[in-house]
Amino acid sequence: MIYLDNSATTKPHPEVLKSFQQVSSSFFANPSSIHQLGGETEKLLYTSKQQAATLLNVHEDEIIFTSGGTEGNNIAIKGIALQHQARGKHIITTEIEHPSVYEACKSLESLGFDVTYLPVSQDGVISVSDVEQAIRPDTILISIMHVNNEIGSIQPIEEIGQIAKKHPKLLFHVDYVQGLGKVPLVLADSGIDLCTMSGHKIHGLKGTGILYRRRGIKLFPLFHGGDQEYKIRSGTENLAGAVAFVKALRLIKERERLEISTLQQLHQQLRQELQKIDEILINTPKDSAPHIMNFSIPGLKPEVMIHTLGKQGIFISTKSACSSKDLDESRIIKACGYSQDRSKSALRVSLSYDNTQEEINALVVQLKEALTQLKEVME
Repeated sequence: MIYLDNSATTKPHPEVLKSFQQVSSSFFANPSSIHQLGGETEKLLYTSKQQAATLLNVHEDEIIFTSGGTEGNNIAIKGIALQHQARGKHIITTEIEHPSVYEACKSLESLGFDVTYLPVSQDGVISVSDVEQAIRPDTILISIMHVNNEIGSIQPIEEIGQIAKKHPKLLFHVDYVQGLGKVPLVLADSGIDLCTMSGHKIHGLKGTGILYRRRGIKLFPLFHGGDQEYKIRSGTENLAGAVAFVKALRLIKERERLEISTLQQLHQQLRQELQKIDEILINTPKDSAPHIMNFSIPGLKPEVMIHTLGKQGIFISTKSACSSKDLDESRIIKACGYSQDRSKSALRVSLSYDNTQEEINALVVQLKEALTQLKEVME
């Protein structure tokens, strides 16, 4: 099996699974219970926050454990909107956000909020000046992803953070789900007020994640109940999941430090090989994240190629897994200004540190064979 759909989800690391099982067996008590076992569980939860904070170079009280990217994005965006609507109802985002951001903003429009969706260049990157010009007196939130999940474009988060610093009444949220462990991002003193991360994109477990919330930022909670997680996310904490996330975070940070150049080389190898195939048009810009390669085969339905490769044990995808069942055109490719032929035929290969040159070579060979077999379909 050659697995090349790592932006949808990654294979859990054995050490992550081991830590989850150990904590589930030994620290099963409710952290809110006042007996000794509950106290030990609560202590481990706090230790996990400290460890996550150290790895991210932030304060432990800025860490909120969540169930992943979708929840983190919704808590951040709706939490800011509902908490601060008295001082403004304007939100700035982009046309290429993940569905959990894009649809959250759409839902707020139905509640009377005004959302500006910034356009992107053909490389899938927004203009910093467009962000600055979009800011109004009633703007309360800017929400922009770091790395796009479909084409791998990297947004100028650092520059936008500096702009946000000049406007203390608005807050800046970053969806860091795809960048974590592959493209470094500084949180402390960056202008970033909220930042979303997900465990299952970094060889952790589904249902785990973190929302970084800078000290002093107030959010309206989407869940009310027992006041866990600083009253932002009520509900008995998933301690085993939190510990597993921190383990995954530590491992991916180490691999990023030691193996990022290898991942970049794989990415470059894939780009060079795809460029040699006449039927293929590459959508991923050259200055992109090192793990995502998006390309189109105009005239061919993407699901046909996916199923053909799948029969050979090679697994790639189309767009975001959250919207891939809708086999219409890619909203992201369309936003980059490409034709409908291109946006309806986009495929995504997403790498991990576990992939090899041999796997890339095998993919290219099978792609060429599949194209030869499918030419009748394309004609």
